[in-house]
Amino acid sequence: MGNDKKIEVVLAIDIGGSLTKIGLVSCDGQILDKKVFQTEAKRPFSDFLEKLRFEVKDIIQKNDTTLNILSIGVGAPNANPYTGQIESPPNLKWGKTTPIVKIFKDNFKLPVALANDANAAALGEMLFGAAIGMKNFVTLTLGTGLGSGIIVDGKLLIGEHGAAGEIGHVNVDPYGRMCNCGLQGCLETYASVTGIKRTVFELMAEMREDSPLRSLSFTEMTGVDISNAAVKNDKIALKAFELTGKILGSKMADTVAHLDIEAFILSGGLSKAGDILIHPVKQHMEQYLFGAYKGKVKVLLATATSSDAVLGPAALAWLTFKP
Repeated sequence: MGNDKKIEVVLAIDIGGSLTKIGLVSCDGQILDKKVFQTEAKRPFSDFLEKLRFEVKDIIQKNDTTLNILSIGVGAPNANPYTGQIESPPNLKWGKTTPIVKIFKDNFKLPVALANDANAAALGEMLFGAAIGMKNFVTLTLGTGLGSGIIVDGKLLIGEHGAAGEIGHVNVDPYGRMCNCGLQGCLETYASVTGIKRTVFELMAEMREDSPLRSLSFTEMTGVDISNAAVKNDKIALKAFELTGKILGSKMADTVAHLDIEAFILSGGLSKAGDILIHPVKQHMEQYLFGAYKGKVKVLLATATSSDAVLGPAALAWLTFKP
């Protein structure tokens, strides 16, 4: 078999606060090559662009004889698909606005599609992941914060200002925990890795039980530590998951009332706890659901791992620029 017919791929770029991932992805979700590098988000954008150009040039040259790149999909925090810009991202010190679409078009001479990273992830689940065949669902990324992507009738919900789907910032308690966004009592201050850590520290002050978590500082503690403790029947960790599941489940019930969806797909560090999280989430979601939805909404774990983060922006490119 000769290489006379090149495989068509898209170049997917996932820009994160700490890591940027790039990959060449076929229309059936095969990642044919990928690279990861430090975003170094505190440095100027020009430094990032220089590094990205180097990595993109390298990956293209390596695959030039076998692959044909059609377009670019970009997932990034605070990305506005209407303006083609990243706007005031809290974790990237690149200034107020960065015209990503224009800059990438100029540099790589390919059509570019841009989406908020959590929205791109939802498209990835629909095309290549746990939501294949679904038309109405919501993805929740339970990481440092809480990201979400909403798919309605097979299309990404973007909203009037390009910012739909900020479920992490619905209010749980107006007198609750302070959020990095400036509001008080946001869902992500409870239902995220950071949120459950705060819950664990509150419980350690209230409960007498012994726990290996007591020997960890707030900075040291990870979601995996809490999950592992819960698996070993640690009372404090189990109680933390129960409280987190109650808050998240009740707010998921609100989301169902707005959207009448088929499923929630959970990903991110907190989802690694599996059933220890899913069980209380489902139980409390069902408890708060309006009667018409009871027993009808699935809660699933994402099939993609964080190393597959390029599948979101890849799905965005395939859907935006259909060959």
